[in-house]
Amino acid sequence: MSQTVGDYLLQRLREWDVEQVFAYPGDGINGIVVAFGESDNRPRFVQTRHEEMAAFAAVGYAKFSGKVGVCLATSGPGAIHLLNGLYDAKLDHVPVVAIVGQTARSAMGGSYQQEVDLQALFKDVASEYLVEVNVAEQLPNALDRAMRTAVASRAPTALIIPADLQEEPYEPPRHAFRHVPSSPPSYPKTVAIAAEDEIGRAADVLNAGSRVAILIGQGARNAADEVRQVAELTGAGVAKALLGKDVLPDDLPYVTGSIGLLGTRPSYELMTDCDTLLIVGSNFPYSQFLPEFGKARGVQIDLDGRLVGMRYPTEVNLVGDAKATLTRLIPLLRRKEDRSWRETIEENVAQWWETMERQAMVDADPVNPMRIVWELSSRLPDDAIVTADSGSAANWYARHLRMRGRMRGSLSGTLATMGPGVPYAIGAKFAAPSRPVVALVGDGAMQMNGMAELLTIGRYRSLWSDQRLVVCVLHNNDLNQVTWELRAMGGAPKFEESQVLPDVSYADFARSVGLEGIAVSTPGELGPAWDRALSAAGPVVLDVRCDPNIPPIPPHATLDQIKSTTEALLKGDPDAWEMVTRGFRTKAAELFEGLRRG
Repeated sequence: MSQTVGDYLLQRLREWDVEQVFAYPGDGINGIVVAFGESDNRPRFVQTRHEEMAAFAAVGYAKFSGKVGVCLATSGPGAIHLLNGLYDAKLDHVPVVAIVGQTARSAMGGSYQQEVDLQALFKDVASEYLVEVNVAEQLPNALDRAMRTAVASRAPTALIIPADLQEEPYEPPRHAFRHVPSSPPSYPKTVAIAAEDEIGRAADVLNAGSRVAILIGQGARNAADEVRQVAELTGAGVAKALLGKDVLPDDLPYVTGSIGLLGTRPSYELMTDCDTLLIVGSNFPYSQFLPEFGKARGVQIDLDGRLVGMRYPTEVNLVGDAKATLTRLIPLLRRKEDRSWRETIEENVAQWWETMERQAMVDADPVNPMRIVWELSSRLPDDAIVTADSGSAANWYARHLRMRGRMRGSLSGTLATMGPGVPYAIGAKFAAPSRPVVALVGDGAMQMNGMAELLTIGRYRSLWSDQRLVVCVLHNNDLNQVTWELRAMGGAPKFEESQVLPDVSYADFARSVGLEGIAVSTPGELGPAWDRALSAAGPVVLDVRCDPNIPPIPPHATLDQIKSTTEALLKGDPDAWEMVTRGFRTKAAELFEGLRRG
């Protein structure tokens, strides 16, 4: 039996060391699905419950493995469903290859069933590389370019393969006119380093400063040791953009934690009071949380020259690999003997963690959501992977989870879409099957898609050498982040028709699909429940009923935000009294620390 195009596609993916494809079947990819069967399911076809979840799982796999994530969907509706996950990859700079079917070539242009202009559909999200394969000889070059481009550009790419072509005999490209060959699968490696004279200028700026701040993002992940050295030499504090939360551990006394609306007071004070700013591998978009323009001199290091100088008026922009560039920069830096700036930073950080503990212990009805993450933080194994969904869960992940050891963590940092928490966790388990994984998910995202993906977890758990995967549901029956945004930004009271969620027992649902379910409804149950979940032999859903009226108050709330929230109260918010009492207690825990410091 001759090899089909579908057969060769899977062979080439194996040659690229692709171990699994996150996918959902459909007749637009029947030729590829048949090839999976003929190839003894190598690479493994990982069936999610929805194509969007396949894309999210591929993103999660890529984030936690450092390899290309691959997803597969049928033509028309299946391809459309991939878009949100692929945009998540695009905005967070993650290498993902999407393979999609298309209607048969003989029917194209005939308004045929499920015919969608996929070139137009993927033109933006796969702008780095998008191609439709129309003859067998095209395939090797097209797939190889999609893989290499995804890595080189840190972006999603897309390959469209018509349904009829998948079943045709494969023919390799010939040494002939209008045929394009390819090379054996490999990822060319290069290290870009900024120009020496520019590195010297950057050193001059950093040496001249007396109060240096460092902001790191995910682009600094390969340069953690070098960032530590720079921080030690300059006496700097280090703030972390959300995607860089796991780059440096939070047990370093000068690491101030997250920055921005979900950030910490020490990070806010670091940026407010510094006179010099070094940005490494971050495209953090909220310039209002950076030093006031003109108050601090700036240096930025980024691999992508298109991204430098666009968030803060940096004086020196170094385009290059963070590790290599910092390695050249470090010998030029002079150690600052005056450590008073560093001492202030470390004092602020120590006091902040005390404040976080007090806020987590504020009485709530029934459980304070901050306490959920606070109780988890000290119990997490040092090699754990944590995913967080968008919404209020991201607030508590950003502020209360203390990274240490080899911990990894991520969320939808730029698109901030709901729904990736559970599929990211699935991708993480395929990336690191021997490591425990925890997903922090709001009940809104859980109802949106997380409950369905519990079936995927149950189906593939036996493949993971360590089956611990804890899905913690922040169960408050409220689309909480948007509720608070309406109050704080629009001065609008909670509109219950849009914000209140149907009540369901997530623990009961977990048990119904063969997973362990643990329900928590009092603060005293929380710690033992985490202990039980983290020591379980398999996947667990931890269903924690928590208080929707604990406000995610930024430590640097603006007068406009306070004014808008007050207006929401005066307009008759249904939870007004609970908001006032919980908000007062939460802010009092922080103000107490401020008075003690004063």
